[in-house]
This record gives sequence, structure tokens and C-alpha cells, in this order.
Amino acid sequence: MNEDFSTGIAEAGTQDAAKADARLELHAHFERLHAQSSDPWHYDASWYEQRKRALTLAMLTRSRYRHAFEPGCSVGVLSADLAPRCDRLLCWDISASAVAHARRRLAPWRYAQVEQHELSETPTEALPTGAFDLVVFSELGYYLEPAALRATIEGLKRALHPSGELVACHWRHPLADGRMSGDVVHERLHEILEMPRVSTLTERDFRLDLWSAEVAP
Repeated sequence: MNEDFSTGIAEAGTQDAAKADARLELHAHFERLHAQSSDPWHYDASWYEQRKRALTLAMLTRSRYRHAFEPGCSVGVLSADLAPRCDRLLCWDISASAVAHARRRLAPWRYAQVEQHELSETPTEALPTGAFDLVVFSELGYYLEPAALRATIEGLKRALHPSGELVACHWRHPLADGRMSGDVVHERLHEILEMPRVSTLTERDFRLDLWSAEVAP
């Protein structure tokens, strides 16, 4: 076997193993956070979080949605505000403890489902094509490796109904466990979704954007 070729294979294997280790450590990090607290980011008590949530909800263009999807739902605080505006709501989180917290919070809405899943470069659970008229992608994109972020956005694009919309909100400052900035996440969303960005709000701390297929030419 060619020495350069075999060296390349070894290096690729090392890189894959390092990425897998980093992903497992991130999973463990989120599980520790949610196992230790039912609200690790103070969603309920923090005025910053309350205001950001209210602005996210206000940016949505419709009073009600047929079927919404929220990956990375954490303990379900935003989910509980979305549920009264949806006929069906599907929430995902990677942490088993987060899923348990979110299920308790969403118990009043029987049509709201909370499932434990990972968004990855090669998702094991495919989302149904054209199923959702709303996708909420909040505080999640910068934890994904670039290839996984692209695959995730492409999957969300396929999952959107032809008249659907996607709202995204991300912190703009550096994160110790992040892979990129929130601004980069939103530019990747705009590039890959290929949908009109109909609303945008950029503040010092966070960025909020909404894309809508309904207004596409």
C-alpha cells in the first residue's frame, strides 16, 4: 500500500475518532447540566431569557401552526409557549434528563411529543419530508461541527412544508463549548435554506431571524 495513502487513512481515522470523542463529551456535558438542574440556563427566572423568548414568539407570522418542530428543546420552556399555538408539536433533545423535564412541563398538551434524539452529520432518525410548517432552531447550531450543521440545515429544509417557516435565535458571543459563532450559524442557514429572510433582529447579545417559504417567488 502507498505510504502516503496509508498515512492519510490513519490521519482521517484519528480525526474521526477525535470528533467522536468531542461529540460524546458534549453529550455528557449537556446531560450533567440537565441532571443537576431542572432549569440550568435560568429560562424561567432570567429577564434576558424571558424577553428573548417573547421576541422569538412575536416574530412568528401566524397565530397558529399545524405541526411545529423544535430540536434542542432543553427543559421545554420555549416549547410550553409554542404548544398553545400548535395543533401538533415535536421536540427533540439529546439529554435524557432534559427530555424528562420537558415532558413534565408539556404534560398539559397531549399533542406535544418530546423525544431523545441527536442531530448529527448522519442522522439516524430521518425527519418526515414536508411535515412541518414551523421549525424553531434556537441556541443549538453553534454546538454542531460544520458538516453536521450543514446536514442538519439540509434536513430541516426537506422537513419544512412548502409554505413553512423557520425561526432561529443564537447568542452572538464566544462559547467555550461552541464550534462557531451565532452569526456564522445564521449565515449558513441563509445560504443553505435558500428562502427569503423576512424578519431579522440583531442585538449586542443575540441574533434572531425568520425565513419563510410562503413568500418565495
